[in-house]
Amino acid sequence: SLEPVAVELKSLLGRDVLFLKDCVGPEVEKACADPAAGSVILLENLRFHVEEEGKGKDASGNKVKAEPAKIEAFRTSLSKLGDVYVNDAFGTAHRAHSSMVGVNLPQKAGGFLMKKELNYFAKALESPERPFLAILGGAKVADKIQLINNMLDKVNEMIIGGGMAFTFLKVLNNMEIGTSLFDEEGAKIVKDLMSKAEKNGVKITLPVDFVTADKFDENAKTGQATVASGIPAGWMGLDCGPESSKKYAEAVARAKQIVWNGPVGVFEWEAFARGTKALMDE
Repeated sequence: SLEPVAVELKSLLGRDVLFLKDCVGPEVEKACADPAAGSVILLENLRFHVEEEGKGKDASGNKVKAEPAKIEAFRTSLSKLGDVYVNDAFGTAHRAHSSMVGVNLPQKAGGFLMKKELNYFAKALESPERPFLAILGGAKVADKIQLINNMLDKVNEMIIGGGMAFTFLKVLNNMEIGTSLFDEEGAKIVKDLMSKAEKNGVKITLPVDFVTADKFDENAKTGQATVASGIPAGWMGLDCGPESSKKYAEAVARAKQIVWNGPVGVFEWEAFARGTKALMDE
C-alpha cells in the first residue's frame, strides 16, 4: 500500500495529503472532481488492480488475465481524475500498462525525473566518455535484441550477464546449462550479435563461473559450476561466481562511462545476490 507514502509526502510538502484507499471508481472520481485549490490527493497503488498490467496473480497465486472490457473501464475511470497527465515513472514508461498508455487526457507531459533520466541518456549515448561500457543483464535475449544491437554501435565493451548469458554460452561454447534459462528465439541471433561485436571492435565479457541451485527457490540447495564443467542436469545458474566478478571488475575499472540495464543474478534472494552487489560496489 502507498498509505505510508502519504505520511512522508505530508512531511515533505508541509501540508495535508488526502490518501484514498483506491485509485478508480465512483468514490475516487467524486473526491477528485472538485477539490479545494491547493489540495494534494494520493491514490492507492494502481497495481492492486489486474487491469493496470493486464495480467497478474490472484490471492492463491494463480495466474489471471484482465478482461478487455474491465481494462477499458479502469482506464476510463483513471481518465476522469484530472485535467493534465504527467508521466514521471521513467522505470515503467516503456510498458503498455493502463497508467502509461490508457489515460485519455488532452494535455500530457513528462515529469522532472523523466527529464533528468532522459538527459542522462542523451549524454551517455550521444557524447559518451570512453572507454564506454554497457552492462546488460536480465533473462531473455529476445527482449534485449534491439538494445544489444544498438549498443554495439556505441560502446567499447559489453558485459552480458544474468539469465540471458546462458543462451550465449550454450550457442557459443556448447555449454551444458542444466535447467538454466535458454531463449530459443534469442539463440537464433547470438552469432549475428557476436559477429557485429567483432566487426565493431567491441570486447564482450561473459560469465565464466556460476552459483547454481537445484530449483528456482530462495532456499534452494546451492552449488558452483564453470563454463568448462557445465551445470548438471536438474540444476540452474542463478548468479555469477567470483571469477566472473573479477572479470567484470576489470571491465568496470577500464571504463570511463557505464550504462547498466538488468541484474547479473537473482539479486532478490541473498544466496544469489553477491554478483550483482559486487558489481555495484565497483
